[in-house]
Amino acid sequence: MSFPYDQLIETIAATAARHAAEVDRGAFPTQTLRELGETGLLGLVSATAVGGKGLGLPAAAFVVERLARECGSTAMIVCMHYCATATLEQHGSDEIRAAIAAGKHLSTLAFSEVGSRSHFWAPLGTARPDGSDVVLDGRKSWVTSARHADSYVWSSKPVAGSEASTLWLVPRTAGGLRVADAAFDGLGLRGNDSSPATAEGVRVPAAARLGADGGGFGIMMGTVLPWFNVLSASVSTGLMEAATQKTAAHAAATGFQHLGTSIAELPTARAYIARMRIATDQNKALVADTLAAIAGNRADTMLRVLESKAAAGEAAAQVTDLAMRVCGGAAFRKDVGVERIFRDARAALVMAPTTDALYDFIGKAVCGLPVF
Repeated sequence: MSFPYDQLIETIAATAARHAAEVDRGAFPTQTLRELGETGLLGLVSATAVGGKGLGLPAAAFVVERLARECGSTAMIVCMHYCATATLEQHGSDEIRAAIAAGKHLSTLAFSEVGSRSHFWAPLGTARPDGSDVVLDGRKSWVTSARHADSYVWSSKPVAGSEASTLWLVPRTAGGLRVADAAFDGLGLRGNDSSPATAEGVRVPAAARLGADGGGFGIMMGTVLPWFNVLSASVSTGLMEAATQKTAAHAAATGFQHLGTSIAELPTARAYIARMRIATDQNKALVADTLAAIAGNRADTMLRVLESKAAAGEAAAQVTDLAMRVCGGAAFRKDVGVERIFRDARAALVMAPTTDALYDFIGKAVCGLPVF
């Protein structure tokens, strides 16, 4: 696509690249997020009426994919921020929308819970009225940017009834909101500040509700799922692109001195790199077609949305596995640059909706069964 801020995102991607190693050690990408805010790219999808860039999901996918080539953690933070922003653009106050547009507010999603795990659409946490306020209780299993986001788009059971869900805008500093003390130290995406969060008597005004009481499921499926799946797929394609480029460069520059040949001269290595290139390009094409389906309101839109994350997550795991095989023992070193990508790529497989859950949804859709 034609992106009006090409040079700007290249400059910010260079910042992400400089900090990628320390972010992989657990540091939050503060400098990169600051630059995204100062240049207006945190407000990329905010409406021009509140001071944003007024661009949509295709532009967000472009930014996230470009960042993922340099730092998966940074890309995932921005992915979650854009998903939250898309929700707030439809249901949030002008004040919060303007703060995001000005690059002064980072938001995120707080959906998955300890009790319902990857079934993110089924919160167990509650919301009860208390005068003009609502009191929230619940345990979220993972919240990206948990210590650094200014707000969470939080899900709960409805105030009235126990079916479906309701969404709320919850400030990170709200009384009774507790984030786990231990910093995230997982296999990959170590710098995205992902932590459990618990609400114990968190009080928010009734006006903090996003959409109708009981309308959370519709927002999740109609807004959040398309944005999250496409942007998650964009993270995966960015990681694949980085792995393919780094592997090809390593193969061309590294050789067998006693034979006077390079790794790239091995037919097997070339075949692996060819498979990496094909898989990367196939998934870029699928993301592009998914965006076209959404824009055209095609009949196969939901199918494409479900396929995009499942296919890209699976392919990223396979492509980065091939990168490790081609680069051999050197791949275990940090300086080659593929082992971090290998680890980061695994997250998509288990991040809700998980790849296995998506396969089930896709199968239902193809067989004409209700997806949910």
